[in-house]
Amino acid sequence: MFLTHTADAVTTLTLSHPPVNAISEQWVATFEANLDQLAGGPPCTVLHIRSDQKVFCAGADLKEVRERMDMADGPDRMYAYVAAIQRLYARIEKLPQVTLAEISGAAMGGGFELALSCDLRIAANEAKVGLPEARLGLIPGAGGTQRLTRLCGPALASRLILGAEILDGATAGALGVVHWAVPRAELPARALEIVRRIADLPAAALAASKTCIAAAGQPGRGGYTDELEFTRSLLTNAETRKRVQAFLAGATANDKPAKRN
Repeated sequence: MFLTHTADAVTTLTLSHPPVNAISEQWVATFEANLDQLAGGPPCTVLHIRSDQKVFCAGADLKEVRERMDMADGPDRMYAYVAAIQRLYARIEKLPQVTLAEISGAAMGGGFELALSCDLRIAANEAKVGLPEARLGLIPGAGGTQRLTRLCGPALASRLILGAEILDGATAGALGVVHWAVPRAELPARALEIVRRIADLPAAALAASKTCIAAAGQPGRGGYTDELEFTRSLLTNAETRKRVQAFLAGATANDKPAKRN
C-alpha cells in the first residue's frame, strides 16, 4: 500500500494501492505503522507524500462503505472509520517534520483531506481536487470542513464544500488552496526541488516554526510567548549557533573596508 525511502533528511512516502489509493481500514492502519517507523527511524526533516498511481487518492474505499451501509450498526461503524482517519490526519498535521503533498492526479474527499493535513501542497495543473461529499448527503468529516476553512476562509470554503465544487490544479493554485501548481510533466522535479531546499534547513527551527504557526490559529494559545521560548531554546542549539556565527563572520568580513594599494 505504501513505499517508503529515506535519504538526505527526506522521507518519501509513496501511496501505492491500485487502482486509486482507496482509504480502507487497513490503509489507515498501515499509514499509522509507517508514521511509527518514521518516528523511530533515521533523522528526517521532510516527509514527502506522493502517489505512483494515476490519482493521488480518490478517497474512501467504496466497497467497505457499501458493506457498512448494509449493516445494522453501519452508522456506528462509519463513525469509527471516519474517526480513525481524523486521528491519522491530525497526527500528520502535528508531525515535527515539514510535510509536502505532491498531487499528480485526482485528490477527492478523504484524499484531498490528506493533502490538507500537510503543511505544503503542490499540484499538477491537470489534477482535480475537491470535497464533493455533499453530493452524497454527507460532509467532509475527516477534517475537511475545518482545515479548508482555516486555509482559505469561510467564504471560499463555503463555495467549495457547499457547492461540492471540483477544481483543477491551476485554479486551486490561483485560489491558494495549493501552494504551487505546475504542468504535470514538471511536477516531480519541482516537488523534489522544494523538498531538497527545505531539507537543507535546520530541523529544530522548522519544528519550532510549525508549532508557532499552529499557535496563531488558536486564540489564547500565546503564540508570542511560544516565539520567545523557542528563540531562547534555539540559541542553545549547536547547529543554530554554528549557522549564526558563520553568518555573523561573513557579515563582519563584508563590512571591513577594502585594502588600499
